[in-house]
Amino acid sequence: MLRVSKFKLLSGAACIAAFLLFGFGTQKISPKLQEKIDSAVQTTYEVTDFSLEHIVVENRLNEQTPSELGGENLFKIIEAGSTIGYVYVGQAPSMKNIFDYVVMFNPDRSIKKSKILIYREDYGRQVGSQRWLKQFIGKKAGQSLTYGEDIDAISGATISAKSMTLAVGQVLESMQTLDEKMTF
Repeated sequence: MLRVSKFKLLSGAACIAAFLLFGFGTQKISPKLQEKIDSAVQTTYEVTDFSLEHIVVENRLNEQTPSELGGENLFKIIEAGSTIGYVYVGQAPSMKNIFDYVVMFNPDRSIKKSKILIYREDYGRQVGSQRWLKQFIGKKAGQSLTYGEDIDAISGATISAKSMTLAVGQVLESMQTLDEKMTF
């Protein structure tokens, strides 16, 4: 009986250790999300033959940024050997779920375009309209954004719109930190 208990104890400990080691790893981009990112890059930059080069951000630098930059979410867009822009892929909360978004930057790290890639709720979809999202175009790294002042409010999508404004503002702040601490 004691052997069975030791076996169960060791098996349980091994399962917990495996969960802790692999359960909290960096999230990979799903094929569906990657397809949407590629499509957004193609239409925004008017390119067909490009590659996304992952930008690795050291943990100590990632800890200094308000946006998570430690996973697969920040990329250089390379066309014919030249950097034509940057892409940040993130998630933000909506009323009851989260949505995936992308912020695409010019080489000077000003926003070229932002887009909601996957919105998982029935209400608040107005946050994905290009009419509203175009307010972010031209905003530069380090520039702060305030919902209702710098960025217009949306009736019926208040939570998602505030969340997107906060997320883009944090991405801009993070890009400013990267500009100061590392070479792009």
